[in-house]
Amino acid sequence: MDSGFDYWAAKAALDWQIELGADEAIGDAPVDRYALDAARAKPTAPVAAPNAVPVPAAPDDPVAEARRLAAGARDLGGLAAAMEGFEHCALKAGARSFVFCDGNPDARLMIVGEAPGREEDRAGRPFVGRAGQLLDRMLAAIGMARAAPDAAHAVYITNVLPWRPPENRRPERAEIAMFLPFLEAHIALARPEVLVLMGNTPCDALLGRSGITRMRGSWTEVLGVPALPMFHPAFLLRQPQAKREAWADLLDVQARLRGRG
Repeated sequence: MDSGFDYWAAKAALDWQIELGADEAIGDAPVDRYALDAARAKPTAPVAAPNAVPVPAAPDDPVAEARRLAAGARDLGGLAAAMEGFEHCALKAGARSFVFCDGNPDARLMIVGEAPGREEDRAGRPFVGRAGQLLDRMLAAIGMARAAPDAAHAVYITNVLPWRPPENRRPERAEIAMFLPFLEAHIALARPEVLVLMGNTPCDALLGRSGITRMRGSWTEVLGVPALPMFHPAFLLRQPQAKREAWADLLDVQARLRGRG
């Protein structure tokens, strides 16, 4: 069959196509691209490609899932299990330990901090580093201790987040939001008489505002419980001149627990 090309003309045409970047034969017959464009303009039903990887469905709303799990917890053990199994927070993958609480859950006083640091991540308990040691000394000054067996002198401690943020950075808003339902359930199940909010993060989570320098020393309420914002011990280590205000706040907590607040 005469194609209209002699050998040299055909070779020249092939060389020209190779120079343009055509390096593979797609079909034996020519394709009318104008006809293809017309066909593409017509709506057609989507066809799945063979061996296509299915696109996963969008994940559930983390905050809604946290609310569901928190509402289902009937005791502190159930709440801890629900939080540890919560898979929506990326911090879990980089942390060593799940840090839930420390102290006596029957304590009249409950302290809420920010998040675990390096020492807390290693120990699996909140407030065990330098800031935690300072906190223990502060509490001892008013006759309180996390290890006290009686509820009147005991302290129960937790954090907004149970997983350590990388480089001890401040928790992000999305992280706070997804753990807030757990924190609210934690307070409801522990039933403290007095709450201390240590630093900006618990104030942001439970009160919806921050600015601890302005807020400290002023009583407010969280879930029906009297709550006092205070400086975080880590801040006091950096700013020891603020210990005077912290001591005044501790005396205020002591007076409230004794019924004089």
